[in-house]
Amino acid sequence: MDEETTAEEIIKGTDPALYLAIAVVCFAVIFVFIQIRKKRKSDEIDSFFSNLDGDKFNLQLPGSVDDYYEAKEKCEKAGWEPGQSSGAQPSPHHRALAQALMKRCIDDIPIVTHIQRESPGMNKLYSQSMCSVKQWKSYQAAEAMVSAEVEEVRAEADEIEPGWSQVIWRQAMQYSQMLKQKEEQAKKAQAEQQRAIAAQQAAANEKNNAEKAKYDAIKAKVDAEKARLANADQAEKDRAAKAEKAAQELLKAEEREKQSKASFGGKGGMKKGFLG
Repeated sequence: MDEETTAEEIIKGTDPALYLAIAVVCFAVIFVFIQIRKKRKSDEIDSFFSNLDGDKFNLQLPGSVDDYYEAKEKCEKAGWEPGQSSGAQPSPHHRALAQALMKRCIDDIPIVTHIQRESPGMNKLYSQSMCSVKQWKSYQAAEAMVSAEVEEVRAEADEIEPGWSQVIWRQAMQYSQMLKQKEEQAKKAQAEQQRAIAAQQAAANEKNNAEKAKYDAIKAKVDAEKARLANADQAEKDRAAKAEKAAQELLKAEEREKQSKASFGGKGGMKKGFLG
């Protein structure tokens, strides 16, 4: 009873401000915890969009671009002048420069198609504020580089052959597809060849295993027959030895019997004793 009274007095004597302070502290702790979780989640989202496809637009022009300009410089030093039609008989310099530009154009196809494929998605993400500024700027820089390359190739095409700019990219796409198909066919042929070699090797291994199994079976039979013959020969030797031993023992027994008879018999019969 005294303990209950003491507890009630303590409770009544507690300052209500203490409860308020405890409640404020708890609320502050919960609030800080929620804010930390929100910030962490926001940072994770920002990091996700910032790092999303980080290297997707880190594009570089192919080395054939520099190769083309080197070839162009050599042709110009050799007397080739831009803007002149090749006519019915193109010069070696004209032909070499046209080949260099076509190679450049074909090598550009992967980055051109990459930008064309990614452009709708990036514009949609940007319009919905779902991509970072860094990623958007990276895409814009890549798109500008590719667009400048497309126009530059067209300008160079017209310098080599007036009007070629209208069809050079279409031709390059066709050549690129042909080369891709050829590469795929080569890979397919190589894969088929590897499968054929593997099948031949498997058949050879199977044949070798079958022959080895056959040899092992024959060898096992031969070894078993040898063992049987060896056992039979040993058994025959053992029987002969036993027979020899029995005969020797029989002869010894007969000899002992003769000696025994000789001891008690003889020419005069049994010897007389002192009673005889």
